[in-house]
Amino acid sequence: MASRFFALFSRMKYINRWALMRNTAHENLSQHSLEVAAFAHALAVLGNRRLGKNYNAERAALLGIYHDMPEIITGDMPTPVKYFSPAIRAAFGAVESVSQQRLLSALPEDLRDDFRPLLAETDDAQLLSLVKAADKLSALVKCIEERKAGNTEFTGAEKSTRQALEKLNVPEAKLFMEEFMGAYEQTLDELSE
Repeated sequence: MASRFFALFSRMKYINRWALMRNTAHENLSQHSLEVAAFAHALAVLGNRRLGKNYNAERAALLGIYHDMPEIITGDMPTPVKYFSPAIRAAFGAVESVSQQRLLSALPEDLRDDFRPLLAETDDAQLLSLVKAADKLSALVKCIEERKAGNTEFTGAEKSTRQALEKLNVPEAKLFMEEFMGAYEQTLDELSE
């Protein structure tokens, strides 16, 4: 029997994010995961070069690629719904866990132990905090892009995402914001100069 894992992985491109909000440009889960992977890698590199950390930047990128894969089964749960109450968050956490196990079961048995740390909770809290910050940075980029396109629908989301980033208290994310986020306000012509 053919393994279904990567056929499922390819379905991330059909899951749109920000479903409750009017978008000028739709973003799917594949696009988001690529951006999160790049940002997680960058945060790890910033931590290593500027903060004396010893992160595995490549592993951070891999965690970013797979961080939302369970949403192939669950769909993208809007943040206000997902975190509405502790009970809903706990229930959704249980659904995510079942989704992770279903995805792992779609792999040949001899590969599952290699993918489990990418899909299921890993013991690497430091890298997971970078991926969480990268996820928020990706959300912030989306908010900035929508605002620049004249869509005020994302004004509140931009403010709350900035606040969430501050609350995470990830120094690497602060460095990223200071050094790279301003360029997202520029036009293509300005970026090309």
